[in-house]
Amino acid sequence: MGMTAGIGHNGGPELQGTGWRRHCWQAAREALLPTLPIEVLRNRVRRAQELGLDYKTYASVRAASGHDVVAFLFSSNALRATPKVAELPADRLDRLRAMANCGRLAIAVAPLAPSDLLQAGGGLIDAAHPAPRPFGSFSEAREAMGTARGDYHRDGVVLVGAAPFEAEWCAAGRLAYYLPAERLFTA
Repeated sequence: MGMTAGIGHNGGPELQGTGWRRHCWQAAREALLPTLPIEVLRNRVRRAQELGLDYKTYASVRAASGHDVVAFLFSSNALRATPKVAELPADRLDRLRAMANCGRLAIAVAPLAPSDLLQAGGGLIDAAHPAPRPFGSFSEAREAMGTARGDYHRDGVVLVGAAPFEAEWCAAGRLAYYLPAERLFTA
């Protein structure tokens, strides 16, 4: 349903269609994205490699939080830790070993104890705390995440999880980012 051009119409683009809106959206988005100097880009690629992240994931975390990653907070589900296993799977241990210049924290989902998680991590986990109850209250999750991140600023802590309810813990703790385990451990 087009409008008839009237007095003063300059023959510009049809505003009712999607083409012009798409163009405006793309132009606005490009104007928002900064053009980074090459040295800044190189440093960020280097930092992503230190953390064991692909650049796209690292850039997503930086864009979402506005901060660099200072620590990872792993759920015991993401680490595939169980009360009956004395050591984490080899791929998890290898990834933890490869991470440099960042904290490696963990939360133990019951019935796993934080001490069991530390032992299974073979000295690669800096600290472990109990996880909030799955589907527990928001305030309980906020408190548990605050305790688990310790002295690290929440805007730099990335929660790595594997269960659907763990993403809510990220929001409750106001952490920087929620990263599904398969995205980190298969990168």
